[in-house]
Amino acid sequence: MSMLKATHRKYSRGRGLLFTMIWLGLAALVWLLIERVQHPNTLEQIGQQKVVSLKRGPDGHYSAEALINGERVRVLVDTGATGVAISQHVANRLGLVSHEAINTHTANGTAVSYLVRLKTVQLGGVVAHDVAATISPGLEGDALLGMSFLGRMDVRLHRGVMTISDGETK
Repeated sequence: MSMLKATHRKYSRGRGLLFTMIWLGLAALVWLLIERVQHPNTLEQIGQQKVVSLKRGPDGHYSAEALINGERVRVLVDTGATGVAISQHVANRLGLVSHEAINTHTANGTAVSYLVRLKTVQLGGVVAHDVAATISPGLEGDALLGMSFLGRMDVRLHRGVMTISDGETK
């Protein structure tokens, strides 16, 4: 009888482990699907095309992964922003330093930012060199991709898709 109980316990533990693994797998799948909906424009999804098409996120904004000085950075594409603005933690990661302070006017009021130049900003296959930017210590998120980058491009909005090209691509 004790051998039967031992076998039953091993079977129950194995079955419990199997159910746990199934639940963990389902949770990972759900997380992955939610992540794709929340952040639909990853570097892998955008690719290296010369014309980049960004899907609007569920929050109504256009965000994407870009390469700033060759490093992956999540950006909010903001046609209402004068320039590219980078948070302090991203600036630290990129090794950007500036001692030239300026006052900036944001949607949240006046703030102090620091002028920098970015070697490259790349969104898919669309690249700009020597881009004016600011380090904005109070910026939430990683970066805003504003008009110091977008002003060099052909930007179009149509039915929830933002299309960005270098202006020379037809």
